[in-house]
Amino acid sequence: MILLLLMAALASCSNFLEEEPSGSLSLAHYYKTPEQVYAAVNGTYEGLAIPFVENIGVAVSPVYSLEYITGYSRRPRPSGFEDDQFLRLDRLDAANSRLQGWWNATYYPVENCNSVIEHVSVTTLVDEVTKQRYLGQAYFLRAWYYFQAVRLFGDVPLKLTTTKDLNDVRIRRSPKEKVYEQIVKDLLTAESCGLPWTDPDGHVSLGAVKSLLAKVYITMAGYPLQKGLPYYQKAYDKAREVIDSHQFSLFGQYSDLRNPVLQNTREHIFMMQRHPTVAVSNIHGAYLPYPAQPVSIQPAYGGAMAPAQAFYDAYADNDGRKQEQAFFYTRYPRYDNPAEMVFFPSPYIFKFWDDEAERTGRSGANFPLIRYADVLLLCAEAKSHIDGGITSDAAAIDAYYAVRHRAFPAEAKPVALTTDDILKERYWELCFEFQTWYDMLRTRRAFDVESGRMTSLVGYKAPNHLRAFEESDLQFPLPLAEVQKNPDLAL
Repeated sequence: MILLLLMAALASCSNFLEEEPSGSLSLAHYYKTPEQVYAAVNGTYEGLAIPFVENIGVAVSPVYSLEYITGYSRRPRPSGFEDDQFLRLDRLDAANSRLQGWWNATYYPVENCNSVIEHVSVTTLVDEVTKQRYLGQAYFLRAWYYFQAVRLFGDVPLKLTTTKDLNDVRIRRSPKEKVYEQIVKDLLTAESCGLPWTDPDGHVSLGAVKSLLAKVYITMAGYPLQKGLPYYQKAYDKAREVIDSHQFSLFGQYSDLRNPVLQNTREHIFMMQRHPTVAVSNIHGAYLPYPAQPVSIQPAYGGAMAPAQAFYDAYADNDGRKQEQAFFYTRYPRYDNPAEMVFFPSPYIFKFWDDEAERTGRSGANFPLIRYADVLLLCAEAKSHIDGGITSDAAAIDAYYAVRHRAFPAEAKPVALTTDDILKERYWELCFEFQTWYDMLRTRRAFDVESGRMTSLVGYKAPNHLRAFEESDLQFPLPLAEVQKNPDLAL
């Protein structure tokens, strides 16, 4: 009887799960209405979040690896061996899932960008101005994703058309210089597509395009391509275009960086868009103090990342960024009893604190991807290279001083700047925004936080690492699973 009942149950389940497909949605059935075109364009943005949200659990998202590998951060919460490879600077295993996460964060969204570029280019469903702005967004984002990949993996496949059959996925890697050439080509195309200088809704703007061009040019000027002075000049000129537009400005207070009312405005040139219910940000919860401290409604989480003590100590005591609840905090009122102060055993990151998430447990705070402070410092750095390592150029000094003055209001404007002065400022200003590793790669320089001086990256042992950097550490291996699926990647 039991056997018959089991057989009947299984048959019922089987019948329940069987379903005749009543239709399907493929590219042949898409791009048929203006609404579908708009949705496809918005879909190209989804890849921005993949490094932040892929995988499950605290601090297993690929994005944290970019800060772990610098050696300036620590992970208070116990970690697994895949994170430890970055945290301790162990040898990176090609099977490390963080590598796969970064790969996915490139090629899935690139496929979407290719689809939009192919179909929107020929659509008659929207007017020409709208069409060009849609294309500008897709070209920018394709450049963004490839810029991400080429800096991490070096030579990567350059795929500029949609996948139509299996032969389209068995492609070899392209030389990194060719990838950079395509990135610049896409950004120059986006620059000519009539995008507005700013976009309060968070879409790609002309300011974002020009800012990314400045970042690409200064990267090409440095390592690994080492194109030198002509590209430092291109970076300087493009950064000056952003500055001279007068469309952007620094916030007056560091707390404004996390003010939800100010998202996508002024200093925030380009942000990853989040929503408290349909696209939750994990940053607030992941950065909470650990072991569990009752300073938010999410006391059981946290511990993804905190500053290494040596990095925190590298800030001057009177640096505005080091003041309590600016970029860091060492204490906070107890969540369920604000009259009681909770003290932490070491500093934690407050830079991205979300007041709403403290109360509700769900964060919809956008995350900064390009800040005006970044562009100002790039402008100053590029000019310092052009001038041989030290500059007295007024525009470069003004750009640097705008950032420095906010941190040190009483400090006088310098008459000259060295490249090392500016690089150190980038470490302090852009910390934990997943920018530092890219700076280290392109400059081959590291901030020796204990001596307060810049030094060669190769041979430098960072505070949280077990050994010094070697040349082989400066390029991620291709994900093992991808090489197994496509052996041409190994060629």
